Amino acid sequence: MTKTQPLSGYTLPVFACAAALAALRCLREGIQSVDSVSVNLLEPQITAEIPIEQASVLKTGTALGVTRSDPGDNLDLTRNTPVWAMVELGREGEGEQIQIVGGEGIGHHKAGGGAAIYDYAMRLLRSNLSREIAPSEKITVTLILPSGRQLATRTSNEAFGVVEGLSLLGTTGISQPLSAPGQLEVYREQLQQKAELFDCLVFCIGENGLDLARQLGINPERLVKTANWLGPLLVEAGYQGVQSILLFGYHGKLMKLAAGIFHTHHHLADGRREILTAYCAKARMPADACSAIFAAATAEEALGQLRALDAEFGSNWVDQIYGDIARQIDLRSSDCIFTHTNLHIPVGSVMFGRDRKIIVKSEIGDTFLTQIC
Repeated sequence: MTKTQPLSGYTLPVFACAAALAALRCLREGIQSVDSVSVNLLEPQITAEIPIEQASVLKTGTALGVTRSDPGDNLDLTRNTPVWAMVELGREGEGEQIQIVGGEGIGHHKAGGGAAIYDYAMRLLRSNLSREIAPSEKITVTLILPSGRQLATRTSNEAFGVVEGLSLLGTTGISQPLSAPGQLEVYREQLQQKAELFDCLVFCIGENGLDLARQLGINPERLVKTANWLGPLLVEAGYQGVQSILLFGYHGKLMKLAAGIFHTHHHLADGRREILTAYCAKARMPADACSAIFAAATAEEALGQLRALDAEFGSNWVDQIYGDIARQIDLRSSDCIFTHTNLHIPVGSVMFGRDRKIIVKSEIGDTFLTQIC
């Protein structure tokens, strides 16, 4: 660890995998306790030793493993939360060798109802567990976050369609301390490395943006994770000679840039409803509709109201208002770079909603997206 590098921890999928390994070990070896297990993180290709708090056989063919989340130097609400995994031995026959189920505290998708256990978590569990069972054996793993339902009320999960619990989301086993001040220096170093390889970089605030950008076919090596440090990293990109930047993110975050808010953590500055209401008024939306937008609890709810108006009256408020916001994001971001570097760097923007579908692409953003996909 360097003096600028904050201490990293591990993501929730790693602890879920560790708990499952501990439970399986109890079943396989006939023991009643496990102190720690080794987890191959896959991404990156290293092995982590994860402490186990408790592990025990519950009944014949069923055991439970318990560990606790440790995200490192990060203001992460899952810190110290217990992570359980119940493993049940199955019978030979048809079906998956390793069945993974979301139990209490694991969120599920409002549309479709499936457990919010994403690709990396699935691969991590199956890869590590498959090494400890015979080809003919089958197991069912039920993942449980006892505090998950309560903690979920303090996250933006519902904005992305995940309800009644937390999601096992991530593309890596390492938990980057996004909120720690030292993380900005780490992000700067990563940006500097990518700037040597690409003229156009894609800024993503969090994991949802990174995941969706990959799905669209954007080269992962071009992606820069910014967390809430958008302003400093835009300026750094200018200093590093980046020729163009595509901002790719959730609309409730990116719209803050239209008002010149370049550190997007809600504890420092919010203003989403004020921004959206101002652009509604600028588009000459009726006063009562503007008032309803201002009263919306979330940016997603406000977007839903605009879509409802378009559906009812055949209007075009979403495209008009969000298009205007996107253009202003581009201008304010480019101005931010110029103010600090005296360089004119074009910036484009793409915003998506909780359904992980694109709401709007600015004209510049659409051009950049076409060029790099």
